[in-house]
Amino acid sequence: MALNLLQIAHGAEGRRAAIVHGDRLVLLQTFRTLYDCASAAIERGVSIEIIAAGDTGSNELDYHAIYDGTSEWRILPSFDHPQDRAQCLVSGTGLTHRKSAANRDAMHQGASDTGMVSDSMKIYQWGAEGGRPPEGSAGVQPEWFYKGSGAILRAHGEALDVPDFADDGGEEAEIAGVYLIGPDGAPFRLGFTAGNEFSDHVMERKNYLYLAPSKLRNCSIGPELCVGSSFTRVSGTIAIERKGVTVWENEIGTGEENMVHSLANLEHHHFKYPDHRRPGSVHIHFFGADSFSFGAGVALEDGDVSVVHWRGFGLPLRNTVRTAPGPQKVWKAEQL
Repeated sequence: MALNLLQIAHGAEGRRAAIVHGDRLVLLQTFRTLYDCASAAIERGVSIEIIAAGDTGSNELDYHAIYDGTSEWRILPSFDHPQDRAQCLVSGTGLTHRKSAANRDAMHQGASDTGMVSDSMKIYQWGAEGGRPPEGSAGVQPEWFYKGSGAILRAHGEALDVPDFADDGGEEAEIAGVYLIGPDGAPFRLGFTAGNEFSDHVMERKNYLYLAPSKLRNCSIGPELCVGSSFTRVSGTIAIERKGVTVWENEIGTGEENMVHSLANLEHHHFKYPDHRRPGSVHIHFFGADSFSFGAGVALEDGDVSVVHWRGFGLPLRNTVRTAPGPQKVWKAEQL
């Protein structure tokens, strides 16, 4: 069964986990975090849906008041490691969608000007040819990038920061897979969540080898963790609001039917590394985007609001862009 879960926090009450029931949140009684709920599901050998549905009581909250920011409760990232943010790896896979490959290719036209195929399009074409292997086989590996630890995760309503050393900050509306590694090192997919894989596209456009530093930014997920949801074909919208006015909006699509790689192939190439299978660790992995405002010539400004809405994946994820003031700070390592 499909179920949407949510994490919230209160100054006096601390953290709580809840099931979304329309405009109400039904609090879990035993498990105060979704990490604990998922850990219990792995231990008992049942689904997280069964554990969560069997742990509800009569305590309910007004979801919309929390979502709108008018409650003392606030929304947390839809999943995280509650004890140790360093035990959460945030990563992603690029060049999975045709439109994303075309956008990347347009940024790196140097090779194309001579009639050559860019490295970005080569990676995409390899995926198109070998990203959907037969069950039980490994296909071609995708592009992979590191974003940071769980410390970079932001929730619905929180700001996404453009640091003083950045050239830009731009939204990437995606869906992320949420995983927890079991005691024996086996990875478990808990579900999917809406995400904004915030990146620096101006830096990346300078040279495709700058992709790695362009990804080292905070990002947002949520507000809801969707368990039991299909990832076959997902549609939605991405919008940029400026001073209360929508300045850019576009339809977006993701899911396996919109991607050149199968979900199984992406997961194999992520979890084939032993260090990605440490018991108790959390993985938030973005699966790529097919549209972003930078590709349409829109430069985000301080105070702009990105709105990511995937139909069937909960309420929209809203985040404000916050640009760091002043010149870049120069960091120096002291000799001990």
